[in-house]
Amino acid sequence: MIDAKSLLDRFLGPNSQGGGQIGKILGQMGGGDSRPQQQPGRGSSSGGLPMGFLGGAASGGLVGMLLGGKKKKGFGGVLSHGGAAALGALAYRAWQNYQQGQAPASAPVATAGDMREADASFQPQVATQAFNLALVQAMIGAAKADGHIDAEEQRAIFSHVEQAGLDAEAKAFVFDALSKPTDLAAITAGATTQEQAAELYLATRLVIDVDHPAERAYLDALAHRLKLPPQLIEHLSVQSDAALQGKALV
Repeated sequence: MIDAKSLLDRFLGPNSQGGGQIGKILGQMGGGDSRPQQQPGRGSSSGGLPMGFLGGAASGGLVGMLLGGKKKKGFGGVLSHGGAAALGALAYRAWQNYQQGQAPASAPVATAGDMREADASFQPQVATQAFNLALVQAMIGAAKADGHIDAEEQRAIFSHVEQAGLDAEAKAFVFDALSKPTDLAAITAGATTQEQAAELYLATRLVIDVDHPAERAYLDALAHRLKLPPQLIEHLSVQSDAALQGKALV
């Protein structure tokens, strides 16, 4: 059986609680710098992987690699606060603000203290095998939504995931999520409570470029299937934007 929590931690990057082995390997190759750096006679870096992908990996594990360093530059900063714990804290704060009936525009943003509070009162409700796998699937689906990962880039990603120390089941799970069409019904089935649905939406919102039509359509379809109240979606979006701008989790 896949260790879903370990896979999520590795997926999120070098600073997540599980050690972020995918992010460490890819970050070492990319040197933590997303600026173009070509090897002699080549337009890509080690293993044929474009340098933008490596820079993204250094700051955000596999999900940063999928984004290719082309957008959501603040995502690595979110992960530097603790990966899965940061996701839980942002969702917890949005959930609390929503439950208290606060206006999204003026509601407080998540702080580092919310990470401890979420662990105690929110995270245990969502730390299930199916839900952690759904988080991974949702973010991979979001990263693929605009179609920017071509066949060559996908092959390069597969090659480097092979080096990440995942067991056979975990690698197969990641490869399937990358290569097969995104199944929103299967993803949303992993969220069995509204708290889970909130965190799943927030994790996806962090990855999505809301100004890109295809990505926005993916996010809207996810929200529809999750049956989230519009006001809660607003609160989740506020927390996501604040985190990406470096205004939350400080």
